[in-house]
Amino acid sequence: MFQQAIDLREEGAELKKILDNLSVDDWAKTTPFKNWTINHVVQHLHGSDKMAVLALKDAVAFAEAKTDMAAVHVAMNPTEEAETLLNTWWAYFSEMCDLLGDSDPKRRVPWFGPDMGVMMFTTARQMETWSHSQDIFDMFGQTRVNTSRLKNVAVIGVKTYGWTFVNRGMEPPGPAPYVRLASPGGEVWEFNDPDDSNRVEGDAAEFCHVVTQGRNIADVNLTVVGEPAEKWMAIAQCFAGPPEDPPAAGTRTINF
Repeated sequence: MFQQAIDLREEGAELKKILDNLSVDDWAKTTPFKNWTINHVVQHLHGSDKMAVLALKDAVAFAEAKTDMAAVHVAMNPTEEAETLLNTWWAYFSEMCDLLGDSDPKRRVPWFGPDMGVMMFTTARQMETWSHSQDIFDMFGQTRVNTSRLKNVAVIGVKTYGWTFVNRGMEPPGPAPYVRLASPGGEVWEFNDPDDSNRVEGDAAEFCHVVTQGRNIADVNLTVVGEPAEKWMAIAQCFAGPPEDPPAAGTRTINF
């Protein structure tokens, strides 16, 4: 089993520990993410995991399913709640991890945009799980202890520099910035060519919060230098789908 698959399973296990201790009332509480409740957050993850299992098990069936987007919408927006939702999410999540872990890392997986390699697909599922787990940490005002598996999220954040602009019908304003991050374990993670005039530096978790749109760039302590870096950090989006805007400055500033 390759490392990204191990990291994804660990990310889900961390979320499950939180969910296992919720009361029924807790599930209906509103998170800082678009006023979604915890039910909504886990329903969102569960719907995507269900479709991922289908894509991994039967590419033909997945392709057929995509021709009926109304049915896809229903499948990706389950209505289970609380304990029932927890159990069904975890069952599908675990099956997805098994399927990914047993796959050739170079295998292509069909998805709603371009096909993705198994390793990047796995990282994308970890990124979603990590970022939405943060919504729940934030709601309870809990400080999160990140680990070295956060590097996968940083990688997808860096790789989607161009996507951030193309997704908005814009040309990237320049070359991808140099990114230098302090990891949770004290190592330094570096991406792209060193460039003092076009760079993003600082805490890895803060960078990941920005690229997943869990924080506004104004609310973190990253050093951002140069026009390409500044424009990227203002609208960074490392997840698929139509363009989304980050939360307004000052609305999600806890748990650094």
